Amino acid sequence: MTSQISVMSCPTPLLLLIGIYGPCSGFKICAFNIQNFDAIKSANYRVMHTLTKVVSRCDICLLQEVKDLQGKATKALLGRLNRYSTRYDDQYHYKYVASGGLGRTPEDQEQYVYLYRNETVELTDRYQYADKKEGGVDAFSRDPFVVRFQAKETVIGDFALIPLHTTASDAIKEIDKLYDVFEEIKRKWNTEKVMFLGAFNAGCGHMTRQDKANIRLFSNPGFFWLIGDKVDTTVGDLTSCAYDRIVVHGQPFLKAIKPYSARVFNIAKEYKLSKEMVLEVSDHFPVEVELKTKSSGQLQAQIQPLLLIAVSVITYVLHILPSTSVL
Repeated sequence: MTSQISVMSCPTPLLLLIGIYGPCSGFKICAFNIQNFDAIKSANYRVMHTLTKVVSRCDICLLQEVKDLQGKATKALLGRLNRYSTRYDDQYHYKYVASGGLGRTPEDQEQYVYLYRNETVELTDRYQYADKKEGGVDAFSRDPFVVRFQAKETVIGDFALIPLHTTASDAIKEIDKLYDVFEEIKRKWNTEKVMFLGAFNAGCGHMTRQDKANIRLFSNPGFFWLIGDKVDTTVGDLTSCAYDRIVVHGQPFLKAIKPYSARVFNIAKEYKLSKEMVLEVSDHFPVEVELKTKSSGQLQAQIQPLLLIAVSVITYVLHILPSTSVL
């Protein structure tokens, strides 16, 4: 049965001390529907400043609803990212890879864009899925643009990302069709280490509990939904819906995820922005997850025995100290 993993931010200092979770750092993958991102929107300083701060937190960030076939807006964001990184001495340099225009009509062309850190990850392959159009009808509004990355410092190492931005009225059909994309990528690249991410519209009236029986990423075993049904990924006051999701396939990938790291990044709270300022950027919040790194695992293995000894000593001392009572 498909599992859903609860969402939690970094653990408390006490849990860190005990070493249960390890350090609060890792390799971060993000997905952000940035709502009609084009040349006009990229000229808005406030929007670009916020987007730069959001993306600069991520080793890989999938952007959706990009309407930038000439690449001017994306290149402007890339330039800001690299200047921002240099200014704050992050020592990261970003690259990007983008799909062509995707959509059912010439007027409705969007792109999937991946921005990624050159120092932490390598793009090793890409593949534009072509909908088979069974019965002459295409399942996807925007066919997934699949990429393969190698992140040598992560525990998982090599993995594929399958993006999806659905049309809300077709969400059930499109999410179910992701299984066919998975099967094709498994054959093509000989890998099952796959993450699905994007604005699935998988919530509220667009996907109900009963609908899950018709979605193979729910009904088939081995798929783990890291962003749960009760999470709100929307900005507006009138909606509370888990539209944006992250799903991984297989126990090896699940075990390579930092526990409780999958979450919504609420830019209103994090950056102290008004609702109006956030809506200038998008009506969605970003979602993110962290992969375990080899260095964090080694550090945890080295310090955990010492920390457990220290906790045992403290517990023993507290136990033998005479108790006092207040009259």
